Amino acid sequence: MFALTEKNRSVAQLLLNTGTCPRCVFRFCCVGLQASYRHPYKDLLRELHEFLEYNKEKEDKFCCEIADPPRKRIRLENMGEGAEDLSQNGALQQAPVADDVNVAMENTTPKVCNVCLGILQEFCEIDFVKKVCQKVNSAEYQFTSFVFSVSLPPQLSVREHAAWLLVKEEMGKQGLSLAKEDIVQLKETYKWIIHPLFSEELGVPADGKSLFEVSVVFAHPETDEDCHFLATVCSDCFKPAKNKQSVFTRMAIIKALDKIKEEDFREHFPCPPSSPKNICAALEIQCTNGAIFVAGRYNKYSRNLPQTPWIIDGERKMESSVEELISEHLMTAFKADSFNFSSSGREDVDVRTLGSGRPFAIELVNPHRIHFTAMEMKELQQKINNSSDKIKVRDLQLVTREAIGHMKEGEEEKTKTYSALIWTDKAIQKEDIALLDDMKELKIDQKTPLRVLHRRPLAVRSRVIHTMKSEYIDDHHFRLHLKTQAGTYIKEFVHGDFGRTKPNIGLLLKRTADILELDVESVDVDWPPALND
Repeated sequence: MFALTEKNRSVAQLLLNTGTCPRCVFRFCCVGLQASYRHPYKDLLRELHEFLEYNKEKEDKFCCEIADPPRKRIRLENMGEGAEDLSQNGALQQAPVADDVNVAMENTTPKVCNVCLGILQEFCEIDFVKKVCQKVNSAEYQFTSFVFSVSLPPQLSVREHAAWLLVKEEMGKQGLSLAKEDIVQLKETYKWIIHPLFSEELGVPADGKSLFEVSVVFAHPETDEDCHFLATVCSDCFKPAKNKQSVFTRMAIIKALDKIKEEDFREHFPCPPSSPKNICAALEIQCTNGAIFVAGRYNKYSRNLPQTPWIIDGERKMESSVEELISEHLMTAFKADSFNFSSSGREDVDVRTLGSGRPFAIELVNPHRIHFTAMEMKELQQKINNSSDKIKVRDLQLVTREAIGHMKEGEEEKTKTYSALIWTDKAIQKEDIALLDDMKELKIDQKTPLRVLHRRPLAVRSRVIHTMKSEYIDDHHFRLHLKTQAGTYIKEFVHGDFGRTKPNIGLLLKRTADILELDVESVDVDWPPALND
């Protein structure tokens, strides 16, 4: 059943005559049935011409019958059965409608739609779909569904506004009205048509929540200046932005069109809009996969390895880092473009992380491969562990973006356990350090350490030393096991940082103390879930 009715005829005829394509005619006639737009373009054009020609003939016939009915009856009565004007079944012969339609299509059909600039013409056809899908398939992504996004030239909003004013005026003659929001949106129409074609070609369904995105950016340089007059008439709607190449963004144009008076618009822009010579260009066709997140726990056994790349003034200070030793294998396996590393705290370059390790997560950006079995993840973990004796990872697993929040939840309240080798300038006996064992829930105040002041704001942070247990070694050395609130600067708690941490081990023991070695023995964050070996 054809989508248009008699009440749409004058609008359809007007739009077609002024250079509008059939699908845009449907949009301005508020056709909301998706299937109506999916017929091949040439079929739609033919049906539209047949609809208009049929209604024209009905009108002509009706007028003829009203104006001179007796003459028509006389003529019919005078015709013989064998008259050439009758067909074999006795019906009046007429020139075929199809011939008239073909002539009309050749003479009046614009090459490029003056409203959509060809978006709903050539770019809805299977040839274009195959071209896009060919690029998708050549990129070798893994995906089980897709979401399609399209970026349209901003001047389309101006042209659509002009066409709306034209149609609104025509409908007003019939005592009807047309709200701008009643027009079917071009982008929505395009997706109605293109989604089934992509689904069939790619063999997967379209899904608005899919992580795999196919995007097309359209441009039409010939009409780029269509919206420039708005910057003069509504200058306050166009504000330069650092991250925008042009002030003529879609939102700025829509804001200006909502504000501009009809007479001012008509003064600067033709209604109907003129037909362009060239069709839109698909400037960019891209496909991207949503990020994949991998989590685990790492141990660091080297005292000469930073957690993240150590680069100062563009110069690398150490050849590798924890995040690089882990991520290089993940990047290769997932075929990702880049990564972002995060962890539950960090240790200094000369500090080891022992015990069950420190929780970490890596965001893999635009991965081409996304499906890994538990066995494959275990093999990947083993590959990382075999590649270096400086680190080891455990519980390597795929997690969701939301799950990473658990790693950061209550980070200040979490506890960490350390082992510190401490030196004192004055000789000590076991009795001298025994007082430390009796201290519980010791509150300390720490000014931002001098060594990190270049990257952290100056502040005084209160922290708690929950427990301490000393282990005597010799006259000038002892080991101290501490359980502390997360975020405590252990080195500064030992040597005092020129009095910036109070109290400190030096003050408590009434002598100069310094730290020689530090190990993280546990990070008490129950995440990610432990995996069975």
